[in-house]
Amino acid sequence: MEGMAVSKVAALLVSGLIVVAGASQVFAQDAAAASPAKGLEVELNGLAPSQKGCMMTFVALNNLTAPINKISFELAFFNDKNAVDRVTVLDFRDLPAGKKRVRQFDMPNVKCESVTRLLINDAPVCDGPAAGECMKGLVTRSQVSIPFEG
Repeated sequence: MEGMAVSKVAALLVSGLIVVAGASQVFAQDAAAASPAKGLEVELNGLAPSQKGCMMTFVALNNLTAPINKISFELAFFNDKNAVDRVTVLDFRDLPAGKKRVRQFDMPNVKCESVTRLLINDAPVCDGPAAGECMKGLVTRSQVSIPFEG
């Protein structure tokens, strides 16, 4: 009888360990899924009319393991006919690893209401330890009504 009680306790301990091990594996998978992608995140955060044209606000986050000393993005501006209206290069300067940076650009002769979509076409400058990684894993999103793609 005593041996039977010991084997039941052992069985409960083993099944408890299996449950704990399974739960930790699920937790590890959830944590991995919740961790940010290893790339750059660029958000179109705002558009506002300005004296020159249109003030564009971006929020950039470097999720790479290394800093970017200098980066610029080539952006294509689409109009209401879904045609490229202009292509320009914006200098986002440096993006330290793990840090968010707000960058504003006053776009002369651009009416905010005429921009219907933005596309990051390329990163012609990507200098520093993360050189070559700027377009890999790029994530774009928009906090305004126009789509922002990368």
